Formats: sequence, C-alpha cells, structure tokens
Amino acid sequence: VSVHPGPAMEIVTHLINDTIEFYKWTLTIADKRVEKWPLMDNPLPTLAISSSYLLFLWLGPKYMKNREPFQLRKTLIVYNFSMVFLNFFIFKEVNYSMPLFLPSLFMAARAARYSYICQRVDYSDDPNEVRVAGALWWYFISKGIEYLDTVFFILRKKFSQVTFLHVYHHCSMFTLWWIGIKWVAGGQSFFGAHMNALIHVLMYLYYGLASCGPKIQKYLWWKKYLTIIQMIQFHVTIGHTALSLYVNCDFPHWMHYSLICYAITFIILFGNFYYQTYRRQQPMRRDASSSSKATKALSNGSLNGLSKANGAALTGSKEEKPQENSGRRKRKGRAKRD
Repeated sequence: VSVHPGPAMEIVTHLINDTIEFYKWTLTIADKRVEKWPLMDNPLPTLAISSSYLLFLWLGPKYMKNREPFQLRKTLIVYNFSMVFLNFFIFKEVNYSMPLFLPSLFMAARAARYSYICQRVDYSDDPNEVRVAGALWWYFISKGIEYLDTVFFILRKKFSQVTFLHVYHHCSMFTLWWIGIKWVAGGQSFFGAHMNALIHVLMYLYYGLASCGPKIQKYLWWKKYLTIIQMIQFHVTIGHTALSLYVNCDFPHWMHYSLICYAITFIILFGNFYYQTYRRQQPMRRDASSSSKATKALSNGSLNGLSKANGAALTGSKEEKPQENSGRRKRKGRAKRD
C-alpha cells in the first residue's frame, strides 16, 4: 500500500525547497570579495556561535547557582580596554595596506569619497572599497566578541544585568550583521557601523574605568548619558535611512525598511530602560526620603537601589527625632533649622 503525503506535508516540502532555491539565488548576488573571509562562506558558523550563546544563557546560571561568583577584575579591565582599542581602530585610521588589518571606516570611506546622504555599494576590487569592506568585517567580528559581556555577567552572578534588551541587542547584532557583510559590505552600511563604533569606544571606556574599582567609579557620573547617546544614534539612523529612501538611493530598499524597523525596536527598549532606571526612580526616592516611618523609608531605599548606608542614615534621623517632639510644629522647626 503506497502512502501519499497529505496536503500539509506537500506545502511544507514546497516551502523548504523554495527557501533552498531562494538562498542559492541570493548567493549569486552576494559580495564575492568577502566569501573567502573567516565566517563568511556560509551562515552556519555564525548561527552556531549565536546558538551556543543562547545555550550558555540557559546553562550558565544553572552552573553558577551553587558556586561563588568569579572575581574577574583584571580580566574585565583588559577586556574592556581591548574593546576600546578595537572599536577605535575600526573607526579611525590604521596605516596598513592589508584589507583585513583593522582598516578605518572613517578614513577608508573618506578616501573612497563616500557620501553621507547616498552611497551605493561598489563591489569592485578598488583598494579603498576593499578597505571599507574589511573595516565592516571587523565590526561584525567585534559584535561576536561582545558576547563575552554576557558571559562575564553570568560568571560574576550579575544575573539581573542579563535583561531581554541585553540579549536581544547582542544576539541580533552579530547575526544580522553577517547578512550585511555577505551582501552589502560597503555603501550605506558604513554609516551605522561608523557611528556605532565611536559610541562603543565611549561605552567600553566607561566599563573599563568602572572595572578599576571604587576610586575611579565615583567619577563615573555620566553613565546615563551613554544611554541618551545610544537613543540619539537610533533616531539619527532612522533619519539617515529615511533620507536615503527619499532620494531613491541605489541601495537595497528592503534593507532600508528593515533597518528602520530594527532601530524602532531599540528606541522602545532603550527608552523603557532609561525611564525605569533614571526617571521612574527619582520621584520614588524623593518619597522615600520624605517618609515619616523608618521601616518604610528603609524598604523604599532597598527597592529603589539605594545603598544600605543611605538607608541607615535616613533611618537614624527618623529614629532620634520622635523622642524629642512630635507633630507638625516639630517638623516645621526642623525645616527652619535645616
């Protein structure tokens, strides 16, 4: 008795075959300059790295559950400052002619006379164009290295830092930039990478200084401005991409539309992070400082991320005053003395 596949199985089979044929067709229009570069022959190595990253997100906390957190101070200092230099060299100039030796996006794009409004991809072997492609490849590699951010968080048992925003940002950037390098390693692609590399210089500089200990950390009051700069970056990306569409730039339009949608997701996620971290806590902290009950003040201080020292000082002031007087007059008198 012969068994014929049902309609559903036939649909699935057709979808799989069509997907394979479509992928084969896309390879015919891929950038031939990068196909022999590491990780660029096919997407499997990149997908394997990203899958391993997601697997570690699940297994890492289980492994660390009953273990003491690793003290990685020196490792973090070396790692963060290495990322500063990597992103700086991607952004700026390195005087080596080899296309894969950390070429500068800024200098290579300037040498190729790139336009910041509209720049089509030049797939030729022009040295400046290959230099731009090499810089973008290094930018892609840097996104894979940044997976270590999450690894260090988990090994230090900083599980609260591994948020959806953190994972979404890291995993999507590395995976999607493989597509960018494979098909559009140049042209309009340089703008976002160029801007983001500079921002990551500032970001990893902050992390590197923070890793140096409390003596340096007290000067790092500018952390929230990094988030603001990142949100500005996404707005600039949308504006730049919309302008390219408006002038009908000779660059894949589907990538333009995808980039706009991608940037919007980051604006929403980073905006929520900024509100929850820096805006929402301010009125809650004021409420905690003005509370008349010591236990409530201590509880609010804990919930809002205030230090125990601050909570103790606040509690002490509330415990001593009621022994002398109580009521509205006492509060007014104290306000005058303050």
